[in-house]
Amino acid sequence: MACRITELVIDCADPELLAGFWCEVLGYVVLDRDDGDVQIGAPGTEFGGPQPTLLFSLSTDPRRGKLPMHLDVNATDRDQDEELQRLLAAGARKADIGQTGTETWHVLADPEGNEFCLLRRRVGTT
Repeated sequence: MACRITELVIDCADPELLAGFWCEVLGYVVLDRDDGDVQIGAPGTEFGGPQPTLLFSLSTDPRRGKLPMHLDVNATDRDQDEELQRLLAAGARKADIGQTGTETWHVLADPEGNEFCLLRRRVGTT
């Protein structure tokens, strides 16, 4: 038997802000609130389900530079340009990490500056 990822924990200054942003981006809902932390996941799921949940954990520790890991997202029901506009309207910002301008993806940052990429290909919802 192997392990599997059940949740991704993201330390942050404002768990409610980031949970709201990522719920909008991913179509997730709040699953739990505990001691300032907020856990989100796909509607109708719970911790340990088939998809990992995201747990936004309150932290007052200062962030030290670029995170060593980031999320990639793909649109499910529109093209990349339309999804980019939706993400920017939801509070994402364009991020410059030294792109050449020829990439097929967009580098963005969430409201706390955590980078993520919007990839070109549309994917299914299951």
